[in-house]
Amino acid sequence: MAELAHVLRHMLPVDDPNALVGHSTGDDAAVYRISEDRALVVTADFFTPIVDDAYDFGRIAAANALSDVYAMGARPLFALNLVGFPRRLLPEGILEEILRGGSEVARAAGVPILGGHTIDDAEPKYGMVAIGEVDPARMVTNAGARPGDVLVLTKPLGSGIVATAIKAGTAPASVVDAAVACMATLNRGAAEAMVAHGVSAATDVTGFGLLGHLRSMLRASGLSARIRASDVPALEGVRELIEAGHVPGGTRRNLQDLAEDVTFAADIDDATRTLLADAQTSGGLLMAVPPSRLEALLGALEGAAPVAAVIGFLEKETAERIQID
Repeated sequence: MAELAHVLRHMLPVDDPNALVGHSTGDDAAVYRISEDRALVVTADFFTPIVDDAYDFGRIAAANALSDVYAMGARPLFALNLVGFPRRLLPEGILEEILRGGSEVARAAGVPILGGHTIDDAEPKYGMVAIGEVDPARMVTNAGARPGDVLVLTKPLGSGIVATAIKAGTAPASVVDAAVACMATLNRGAAEAMVAHGVSAATDVTGFGLLGHLRSMLRASGLSARIRASDVPALEGVRELIEAGHVPGGTRRNLQDLAEDVTFAADIDDATRTLLADAQTSGGLLMAVPPSRLEALLGALEGAAPVAAVIGFLEKETAERIQID
């Protein structure tokens, strides 16, 4: 994350008044106003395979790309495919399966795929440009959180751990199936619930892990947070995989980068610390909601998201940006 910030500092500042959200805030997508009550929400996301099954890879990548639109409280309009694929493997039918998986998730979201771009690449890559629309007055960003807000997470953590175990060939089938089902689940229902019940701020949890994305929200909002580690949900079998050494490099880097901003209670074990920083793919939404709206939000999330876990709360900024108890 520090390396990314170093690169982004070379980007020119944006002074267009219609550019409502850009690269400077660490939000999930760019937002550009086109009229008083309409703004475009635009994001791009792609990555290399994290599961062995091509169809499942396509499903996960599509859900992951659309998640950035949902995290802003927006409605996806259409998508474009982004593909890097080895020409020599084209006759194998693998690319067709990847695109079929992506297409089915997009169809479930009610989003047409209108085209895209493909290049010959030594390693397969797939994702999407996702275009959405939002009323600027109802847009959700990571900068609106307030002291006293409660933190709610809508998917369990651990997909990075599972993906690493898959690469090593040691992930149990039941663990893989549960992780794939979670990653391929759209954040649409969770987003509809958060918009309907007026959350203060939100972000989706992806490559920087729960703590990394929470830190971005806290910096943007000028706050600190306290997290109850025992209340953070994890995918089936993840702790056993951590103990077996299946920790991705991105997760280790996240932990190192967070060192100055996170204080762990003495009884928080290494597996929990790793889980909280695990680099996610197609993770859930992390929402900050006023206590008065919490019960209604949790009710709306029931059945609309894999989980609806209350994991902590926000407070005025302190020296310990994030305290884990």
